[in-house]
Amino acid sequence: MGLFNRTSGTKTATATLAAPAVDPALAALTGTYRIDAAHSSIGFTARHAMVTNVRGAFTDYEGTLVLDGSDPAASSASIDVTMASVDTGSADRDGHLRAADFFDVEQFPLMTFRSTSAEALGGSDYRINGDLTIKGVTRPVSIDLEFNGAAKDPFGNERVGFEGKAEILRSDWGLTWNAALETGGVLVSDKIKLTFEISAIRAA
Repeated sequence: MGLFNRTSGTKTATATLAAPAVDPALAALTGTYRIDAAHSSIGFTARHAMVTNVRGAFTDYEGTLVLDGSDPAASSASIDVTMASVDTGSADRDGHLRAADFFDVEQFPLMTFRSTSAEALGGSDYRINGDLTIKGVTRPVSIDLEFNGAAKDPFGNERVGFEGKAEILRSDWGLTWNAALETGGVLVSDKIKLTFEISAIRAA
């Protein structure tokens, strides 16, 4: 909720900016949820050789969502990703990504995200801002999220679902390895697209 003043001549008018409406289904949810990695995905896409996309994912991670249904801005998220779990479908490429040229997983085994703020954008759309740490470098990132709904599964677990996306420049985290192409350009794009499909279970 915010205010702004509009001055005309000697009169000042004050108007109230209404906060975006919160999805009613999410508004009813408050609690701590553990990310179910078996039914979630954290993926990335990079442009390769200037002509095609290479997609990959991390298969080993854990995280927690703390949802405040009455005040989404009070919600938070924390995720730890094991970098050695990177999987692009190519053993040689995955080995290179784990090496010092890229993630250097022996020295920096984890990528972490710690939220610093959250906001409702209206309807089912939200944005979570936070600090992403890769290879010992921490930089701010904003992730746009869509709330997919909530349900109780056949095993009695209360689940919530989100999907999200973000774009980063890998060079901001010191991931600068590349190779020049004879036809111009470089082998791997600087811009990386991140995607998230999250299913989380409410903690007891």
